[in-house]
Amino acid sequence: MDELDAAIVAHLQADARQTNRELARTVGVAPSTCLERVRSLRERGVVTGFHAEVDLGELNRGVQALLHVQVRPLSRTVIQSFKAYAMALPEVLSVFVLTGGDDFLVHVAVPSVGSLHAFVMDKFSGRREIVGFRSSVIYEHSRKPIIEPLDV
Repeated sequence: MDELDAAIVAHLQADARQTNRELARTVGVAPSTCLERVRSLRERGVVTGFHAEVDLGELNRGVQALLHVQVRPLSRTVIQSFKAYAMALPEVLSVFVLTGGDDFLVHVAVPSVGSLHAFVMDKFSGRREIVGFRSSVIYEHSRKPIIEPLDV
Protein backbone atom coordinates (compact mmCIF):
# COMPACT_ATOMS: atom_id res chain seq x y z
CA MET A 1 0.00 0.00 0.00
CA ASP A 2 1.25 3.43 -0.86
CA GLU A 3 0.32 6.76 0.75
CA LEU A 4 -2.68 7.25 -1.56
CA ASP A 5 -4.07 3.81 -0.73
CA ALA A 6 -3.60 4.51 2.99
CA ALA A 7 -5.39 7.86 2.67
CA ILE A 8 -8.30 6.26 0.79
CA VAL A 9 -8.62 3.51 3.39
CA ALA A 10 -8.55 6.04 6.25
CA HIS A 11 -11.23 8.20 4.66
CA LEU A 12 -13.42 5.20 3.85
CA GLN A 13 -13.17 4.07 7.47
CA ALA A 14 -14.20 7.54 8.64
CA ASP A 15 -17.16 7.70 6.23
CA ALA A 16 -17.88 4.81 3.89
CA ARG A 17 -21.05 6.53 2.63
CA GLN A 18 -19.25 9.35 0.85
CA THR A 19 -19.43 9.34 -2.92
CA ASN A 20 -16.43 8.46 -5.05
CA ARG A 21 -16.33 12.09 -6.23
CA GLU A 22 -16.17 13.34 -2.60
CA LEU A 23 -13.50 10.79 -1.71
CA ALA A 24 -11.44 11.73 -4.78
CA ARG A 25 -11.63 15.42 -3.90
CA THR A 26 -10.63 14.71 -0.30
CA VAL A 27 -7.54 12.69 -1.25
CA GLY A 28 -6.66 14.96 -4.18
CA VAL A 29 -7.00 12.68 -7.20
CA ALA A 30 -9.30 12.36 -10.21
CA PRO A 31 -12.54 10.41 -9.60
CA SER A 32 -11.48 7.76 -12.15
CA THR A 33 -8.17 7.23 -10.31
CA CYS A 34 -9.97 7.03 -6.98
CA LEU A 35 -12.50 4.51 -8.28
CA GLU A 36 -9.73 2.31 -9.69
CA ARG A 37 -7.81 2.48 -6.40
CA VAL A 38 -10.91 1.51 -4.37
CA ARG A 39 -11.56 -1.40 -6.75
CA SER A 40 -7.96 -2.51 -6.37
CA LEU A 41 -8.16 -2.28 -2.56
CA ARG A 42 -11.27 -4.49 -2.61
CA GLU A 43 -9.74 -7.01 -5.04
CA ARG A 44 -6.59 -7.25 -2.89
CA GLY A 45 -8.69 -7.83 0.23
CA VAL A 46 -7.59 -4.65 1.99
CA VAL A 47 -11.16 -3.34 2.04
CA THR A 48 -13.37 -6.31 2.87
CA GLY A 49 -16.74 -4.58 3.13
CA PHE A 50 -18.74 -1.64 4.37
CA HIS A 51 -21.00 -1.59 7.41
CA ALA A 52 -23.27 0.56 9.53
CA GLU A 53 -22.46 1.12 13.20
CA VAL A 54 -25.39 0.54 15.51
CA ASP A 55 -26.16 1.45 19.10
CA LEU A 56 -26.45 -1.89 20.92
CA GLY A 57 -28.64 -0.35 23.62
CA GLU A 58 -31.17 0.69 20.98
CA LEU A 59 -31.27 -2.95 19.83
CA ASN A 60 -32.10 -4.13 23.37
CA ARG A 61 -28.53 -5.33 23.91
CA GLY A 62 -27.44 -2.97 26.68
CA VAL A 63 -25.25 -5.48 28.55
CA GLN A 64 -22.06 -6.70 26.90
CA ALA A 65 -19.74 -9.38 28.24
CA LEU A 66 -16.64 -11.32 27.29
CA LEU A 67 -16.93 -15.05 27.92
CA HIS A 68 -13.63 -16.85 28.43
CA VAL A 69 -14.11 -20.48 27.36
CA GLN A 70 -11.98 -23.61 27.61
CA VAL A 71 -12.84 -26.66 25.49
CA ARG A 72 -11.55 -30.24 25.39
CA PRO A 73 -10.30 -32.19 23.63
CA LEU A 74 -8.26 -29.58 21.82
CA SER A 75 -8.65 -30.62 18.22
CA ARG A 76 -9.36 -28.86 14.97
CA THR A 77 -12.80 -30.50 14.83
CA VAL A 78 -13.81 -29.36 18.32
CA ILE A 79 -12.49 -25.84 17.76
CA GLN A 80 -14.25 -25.43 14.41
CA SER A 81 -17.46 -26.95 15.74
CA PHE A 82 -17.61 -24.71 18.82
CA LYS A 83 -16.74 -21.62 16.79
CA ALA A 84 -19.57 -22.38 14.32
CA TYR A 85 -21.99 -23.06 17.20
CA ALA A 86 -21.16 -19.80 18.99
CA MET A 87 -21.30 -17.67 15.82
CA ALA A 88 -24.80 -19.00 15.09
CA LEU A 89 -26.15 -17.72 18.43
CA PRO A 90 -27.94 -14.36 18.03
CA GLU A 91 -26.45 -12.97 21.26
CA VAL A 92 -22.87 -13.42 19.99
CA LEU A 93 -21.12 -10.46 18.35
CA SER A 94 -17.72 -12.07 17.73
CA VAL A 95 -15.60 -15.10 18.55
CA PHE A 96 -11.83 -15.13 19.03
CA VAL A 97 -9.80 -18.36 18.99
CA LEU A 98 -6.91 -17.94 21.45
CA THR A 99 -3.69 -19.42 22.72
CA GLY A 100 -2.95 -19.64 26.42
CA GLY A 101 -5.28 -20.54 29.28
CA ASP A 102 -8.51 -19.83 27.41
CA ASP A 103 -9.34 -21.34 24.05
CA PHE A 104 -12.02 -18.82 23.08
CA LEU A 105 -13.11 -15.31 23.89
CA VAL A 106 -16.78 -14.80 23.01
CA HIS A 107 -18.19 -11.26 22.88
CA VAL A 108 -21.92 -11.18 23.60
CA ALA A 109 -24.54 -8.44 23.92
CA VAL A 110 -27.81 -9.14 25.75
CA PRO A 111 -30.67 -7.15 27.32
CA SER A 112 -29.74 -7.58 31.00
CA VAL A 113 -27.48 -9.29 33.52
CA GLY A 114 -30.26 -11.81 34.06
CA SER A 115 -30.34 -12.64 30.38
CA LEU A 116 -26.54 -12.97 30.42
CA HIS A 117 -26.88 -15.52 33.22
CA ALA A 118 -29.60 -17.37 31.28
CA PHE A 119 -27.47 -17.33 28.13
CA VAL A 120 -24.46 -18.83 29.90
CA MET A 121 -26.57 -21.46 31.66
CA ASP A 122 -28.70 -22.41 28.64
CA LYS A 123 -26.16 -22.15 25.83
CA PHE A 124 -22.81 -23.02 27.44
CA SER A 125 -23.15 -25.01 30.66
CA GLY A 126 -24.63 -28.10 29.00
CA ARG A 127 -22.13 -28.41 26.17
CA ARG A 128 -19.86 -31.43 26.55
CA GLU A 129 -16.79 -29.88 24.99
CA ILE A 130 -16.80 -26.90 27.39
CA VAL A 131 -14.73 -27.72 30.45
CA GLY A 132 -14.70 -24.23 31.92
CA PHE A 133 -15.86 -20.69 31.35
CA ARG A 134 -16.05 -17.37 33.12
CA SER A 135 -17.59 -14.06 32.21
CA SER A 136 -16.46 -10.46 32.40
CA VAL A 137 -19.13 -7.78 32.07
CA ILE A 138 -18.00 -4.87 29.91
CA TYR A 139 -18.53 -1.45 31.47
CA GLU A 140 -17.36 0.52 28.44
CA HIS A 141 -16.19 -0.36 24.95
CA SER A 142 -14.11 1.94 22.78
CA ARG A 143 -13.02 1.13 19.27
CA LYS A 144 -10.64 3.02 17.03
CA PRO A 145 -12.65 4.34 14.10
CA ILE A 146 -9.64 4.38 11.77
CA ILE A 147 -7.01 1.63 11.65
CA GLU A 148 -3.80 2.71 9.96
CA PRO A 149 -1.24 0.42 8.33
CA LEU A 150 1.95 -0.21 10.30
CA ASP A 151 5.43 0.06 8.86
CA VAL A 152 7.36 -3.19 8.84
